[in-house]
Amino acid sequence: MSIQAVKRDGATKEEQWQAREDLAAALQLAVQNGLNEGIDNHFTMMVPGHDDRFFLSPYGLHWDEVRPETLMVVDSEGNRLEGKGFVDPSAHLIHWPVHRARPDARCVMHTHMPYASALTALENGRLVMTHQNSLRFYNKVAYDDLYNGLVFDEAEGDRMARALGPEACVLFLAHHGVIVVGRTVGECFHRLYFLERACMVQFIAMSSGRPLRLVSDKDAEKAVQEFDSWDAHAAESHFAALRRRLEAIRPRPAAN
Repeated sequence: MSIQAVKRDGATKEEQWQAREDLAAALQLAVQNGLNEGIDNHFTMMVPGHDDRFFLSPYGLHWDEVRPETLMVVDSEGNRLEGKGFVDPSAHLIHWPVHRARPDARCVMHTHMPYASALTALENGRLVMTHQNSLRFYNKVAYDDLYNGLVFDEAEGDRMARALGPEACVLFLAHHGVIVVGRTVGECFHRLYFLERACMVQFIAMSSGRPLRLVSDKDAEKAVQEFDSWDAHAAESHFAALRRRLEAIRPRPAAN
């Protein structure tokens, strides 16, 4: 029987292994692009065929150490169902409420990446429409301006999910970092990558001391519609290209 024909809880074994490969690759690519912070932060992906469990890397591993087979399966209560390692409570408390509230958010990425996090340290810090990369996120960004310390309380994650709302794909967390969501790992990483680039350009422009030149709402609306159409294909192509670069350094593991 082919691997494609083997069903595992509503999805093929191949589909679930592919999700593991994609998530592990995204974590490694985050390191290559300077988007990680030590062993902290989290990427999660819902297990194909399920709406009540997700893949998560064990706390304590550097993201560059994560491999498909090292990913744990964690349920909606934060229990480890498969794999070995420690489930960071904040990973469950941040990610599960977002997955639960947004069925389209199959992948959730939370980082303290430098430029996006720096924006959360500014009074009324906002991503402004001053560069083409910013326009991908026009009317797709939400803000949580309340900070209550480390996320070890269920209410914190629930508040973040409410702040993200039904349509945004980015949430800036005051004094903290960002949450980015996507339907696939590729889409989510594509957004994460360009969000950091947009924030970087904004800070470089701000450092000049000169007024920012903003794109009009009319032009921003036109641009985001164009990006939506373009990124429907470009996101996965971008992620595939990054995967090829990664695999040139590290051979792709065989499926179980």
